[in-house]
Amino acid sequence: MKFLDLLRMSSSNLWKRKVRTILTVLGVVIGVASIVVMISLGLGLSRSLMEQYESYGSLTQIEVNEPWGDSSEEVKRLDQALIDEILAIEHVESVYPVLDTQAMAKYGSYQGYLQIQAIPKEAFADMNIEVGQGQLPGNDDQLKFFYGCEVLRNFYNSKGSGGSYWETGTLPDIDLMNDPIFVIFDMDAYYNSGSTDENGQVKKPPKKYLIETCGVEKEPGEDQWSQYGWYTFCDIDQLMVEFKKIFKNKPIPGQPTTKTGKPYKEIFYNRLLVNVDSMDHVVEIQNYLKDSGYNTYSQAEWVESEQKTMGYIQAVLGGIGAVSLFVAAIGITNTMMMSIYERTKEIGVMKVLGCDLRNIRSLFLMEAGFIGFIGGVIGLILSFILSAIVNHVAATMSQNMTDMSGISYIPIWLVLLSLVFAILVGMVAGFFPARRAMKLSPLAAIRTE
Repeated sequence: MKFLDLLRMSSSNLWKRKVRTILTVLGVVIGVASIVVMISLGLGLSRSLMEQYESYGSLTQIEVNEPWGDSSEEVKRLDQALIDEILAIEHVESVYPVLDTQAMAKYGSYQGYLQIQAIPKEAFADMNIEVGQGQLPGNDDQLKFFYGCEVLRNFYNSKGSGGSYWETGTLPDIDLMNDPIFVIFDMDAYYNSGSTDENGQVKKPPKKYLIETCGVEKEPGEDQWSQYGWYTFCDIDQLMVEFKKIFKNKPIPGQPTTKTGKPYKEIFYNRLLVNVDSMDHVVEIQNYLKDSGYNTYSQAEWVESEQKTMGYIQAVLGGIGAVSLFVAAIGITNTMMMSIYERTKEIGVMKVLGCDLRNIRSLFLMEAGFIGFIGGVIGLILSFILSAIVNHVAATMSQNMTDMSGISYIPIWLVLLSLVFAILVGMVAGFFPARRAMKLSPLAAIRTE
C-alpha cells in the first residue's frame, strides 16, 4: 500500500467519528498550549532579567582593581604593562583604563561636587550612554566634560540662601550645557584654603579652570534610573595632559607617591575594564586575573547563578504543562483502542486480502499522529493568543514592561519542538493499539460482528 493511500485512509477514518476525534484533539490542544505557555513564561522572564542585567553594564566585561594587601607587601599597580599583558590573553577584545578623581564645580554662588571618570574615548561606544544634548567626550582637541543627568542635584548655593536640591526639591538654575562652569581640581588646597601654614601665612584658594561642556546625558523615563547619572565623564588622555599642566611636579590627586612623597613618573589607573568576546570565557579570564593577585568583579558570576535558577523554573513550568499532555496521550490511546475494537472486522478483511502487517501498523500510527499534529497546530495558535493576552495585561499593570520584550516569549525553536513533540506523543500513544491491530487474528476478526 502506498504512503499516500495510507495518509488518505487514516485521515478519512478519523472524521468518521467526529465527536470522539474532536474531544481527543481538544485534549492535545490543552496539553500543547499548557506546555508552550508555561515554557514561554520562563523564557520571557529569563530574557527580561537578562535585559535588565545588560542595562546595569556589559555582561562580558571584567573590572580589575588593585589587590587588597598588607601595606608592607609590594603593591601590584594597574599600569600600561598590565594592559599589554591582559591584551595578550586569548578571548580578550579590549582593555580600557579608568582614572577616578574628584573636583569641585562652581557657577556663580552655586557649587557642586563632581565624581569624575576619565576613560579612553573608544570606551564610550560600549557604555550605551543616551546623549540628551551635545556629544560624548573625546571628539575635541581640549578637555571637555560630559555630565550625567543627576549631577545637577549635587549643586547648592554656597552663600547659604536657597538651599540644596535635597532641601527644596528644586534644581538650581544652571544650564550645564551653556553656562560657564569653573572647576577646582586641587581638592586638598580647596579644603585647606583660609587656614595658616607652618609659617603663619594664610593659604590661598586654588586656581579655578573653565572647563567647557561637550554634552549632557538624557533624562531617563519615569520609574527608570541611569547608572551613569551621578558621574562626570571625560577623555583620559586629555585629562592627563591637563593634570600635568596644573600640578607639574606635585602629586596628582588619587595617584600614589613614593616614600618621600614625590609623584611617580608613570601614571597608575584606578580600574581596568576588560572586555571579553563571549560570556563563556568571562569566568575563566576572571579566575586567571584573580590568581595573578588582582581583585576582579563581573556580572557573569551571579548571572550564571540566576540562569540556573531560571532553568529550574522553566523545568518546573514545563513539567506542569506536560501533565496536561500526558493526560491527552491517555485520551489518544483510549481513542485508538476503541477504534480497533470497532474496526476489528475491517482489520481482518485487510489481512485476508494480503495487506502487509506493517501497513496496518502504519495506518493506526498515522491516525494517532494526525491527532497530535492537529492538536499541536491549534494548541500553538491558542498559545500565541494567550501569550499576547499575558503580555498586554502585564504591560498595562506595569509601565516598566513597555520597554521590555514581555514576560511571555515564544521563539521559533519552541514552536517547532512543541509541534514535533505533539506528533511524537500521539504516535507513541497509538503504538500499542497499532501493535494490537497488527497481531489480531484474521479469522477471529472476520467472525466478529
